[in-house]
Amino acid sequence: MLKIWGRRNAFNVQKVMWLIGELALPHEHIPTGGDFRGLDTPEFLTMNPHGRIPVIQDVDGTIVWESHAILRYLAARYSNGVFWSDNAGIRSQADRWMDWAQTTLQPNFLTGIFWGFYRTPESQRNWQAINESIRRCGEYFLLLDRMLGHHSYLGGETMTLADIPAGTTLYRYFELEIERPSLSKVEDWYKRLQDRPAYREHVMVPFADLKGKLEAR
Repeated sequence: MLKIWGRRNAFNVQKVMWLIGELALPHEHIPTGGDFRGLDTPEFLTMNPHGRIPVIQDVDGTIVWESHAILRYLAARYSNGVFWSDNAGIRSQADRWMDWAQTTLQPNFLTGIFWGFYRTPESQRNWQAINESIRRCGEYFLLLDRMLGHHSYLGGETMTLADIPAGTTLYRYFELEIERPSLSKVEDWYKRLQDRPAYREHVMVPFADLKGKLEAR
């Protein structure tokens, strides 16, 4: 059985769990990281020398770490072309949005806002940096809003891996008490994602226990 190490309220774990849910893959979840600890054990470091979650071990013993590498691996192995095409051009439509989310959106939202604002105790917040991240994220979501004016999902009219990294941010982005621009197309996309059982189960996970809590990831 596929095994996954991580915690349900970890952002990068949620991306992987969402795809596992979409693919209906039998799996064993092993709570690791945060209050569950276990990232610095010899056993875990043998799987991932960086000591970070998520990590998966497939049924044949293959071990993969880094959330986007895991997404690509699972989609290539198990989705029968639904989430990861054999056509390089079509595949690039998902790949480019995955890389953009990881290198541009996620650092500003997850690090700049979620960690800088929500997970940092109020007395330690750097408001100049937080407000700059909020501004930048507003611009990035406006870009997504324009793109989603042309089709239902980032990669076209059906959901692909393109939607997972950016789509995972939406629950937290709309739940936080921060200033946001008007995003009608993004909100419509968010509603479509909420109609998916795997999204509701694995992404819409309450995170109140993380407020003001600065700990190892």
